[in-house]
Amino acid sequence: MLQFSGTDLMNTTNGLLWPFMRIGAMFISAPIFSASSLPVRVRVLLAVLTAWVLLPVLPQPPQVDLISGEGFLISLYQVLVGLAMGFMLQLAFAVFIVAGQSIAMAMGLGFASAVDPQNGVQVPVISQFLLIMVTLLFLALDGHLIFLELMAESFRLLPVGTLHPPVDQLKALAYWGGYMFAGGLLVALPAVAGLLLVNIAFGVASRAAPQLNIFAVGFPVMIMAGFTLLVLLTPALTDHLARILMDAIGLIRRLITT
Repeated sequence: MLQFSGTDLMNTTNGLLWPFMRIGAMFISAPIFSASSLPVRVRVLLAVLTAWVLLPVLPQPPQVDLISGEGFLISLYQVLVGLAMGFMLQLAFAVFIVAGQSIAMAMGLGFASAVDPQNGVQVPVISQFLLIMVTLLFLALDGHLIFLELMAESFRLLPVGTLHPPVDQLKALAYWGGYMFAGGLLVALPAVAGLLLVNIAFGVASRAAPQLNIFAVGFPVMIMAGFTLLVLLTPALTDHLARILMDAIGLIRRLITT
């Protein structure tokens, strides 16, 4: 007959609960996993199953009482680490939302918005198109599996019980927010530059033929030119996504390295 002592039960609970907190927090903030279409119960079940699968290979957790000040700090730190990892990946996806907003404003479709099913906010339809394409590419490149592998590696690089993150790594996390706007500009730059040339051409045409109704002619032409440039931009999304994901994974490794 199997018998468990209080110490064994506490060690098993600690070994499962703290990884579950980190993984669950990551599922709350990471794209795809945090989609509003994915029920909360499913996310909790996935977090529990992932923590249970990783339990045999995780480092031994600290012998700390859960109901104590130190146990509360360790639990809070696990949640913060998981949120930070998911948030950095979320910002990588936000690069393409910013790029879509820039393209939509340049081609005159800034007013055409749709509800993003992942974040639950309204974004331009061009941003929604780019986000859907990037999400499919992310799944096709096994990005979700790479991210889960990185989450499992984080327990080795940043074991449960570490409470002193380096200041330089936290500063790099804050600077990562600016990368969202810079990366979005780089992704949208070819299309925005092409639409700018079309605008310049219409400006010259309006000066040469003032009787031309530039608003009646220019608006549909700008939309057609924007969609043409968007089709030409789509094959390059794989390279942009791979570069941004590599930067995000490198920053996450810096964050979880003690």
